[in-house]
Amino acid sequence: MIEKKIKIGNARFFSPIGYYEEERILKGVFYVTLEVTYNSKSKLSDADDLNTTLNYELLYNLVSQVMGKERKLLESAAQEILEGVQELDRSIYETYVEIIKQYPPFYSSEAQTSVSLRQRK
Repeated sequence: MIEKKIKIGNARFFSPIGYYEEERILKGVFYVTLEVTYNSKSKLSDADDLNTTLNYELLYNLVSQVMGKERKLLESAAQEILEGVQELDRSIYETYVEIIKQYPPFYSSEAQTSVSLRQRK
């Protein structure tokens, strides 16, 4: 077995997420980092074969779909991403997601808030 980790780092989204209605209407800037760890039975010589790895595009599309939904809390988006990743492939045994909200409504213009979740099988 080979342990593999795939990471999508700081993918930027304009999303209707926020406690206040105005935040959801105007949409905010969010950055998502996703790390997926899984076991692979493939050989190192198969490293250039998409069938022997997880498809980054599927992971990105899942994150994009979740971040496009209107909601009040980052926690619900992070949880939905975790659940969606676990459904993609049975070999996944650890998932980490962090969602950073740029420009929260109650801090200075340089502040960020974030939520991170990690799930292990």
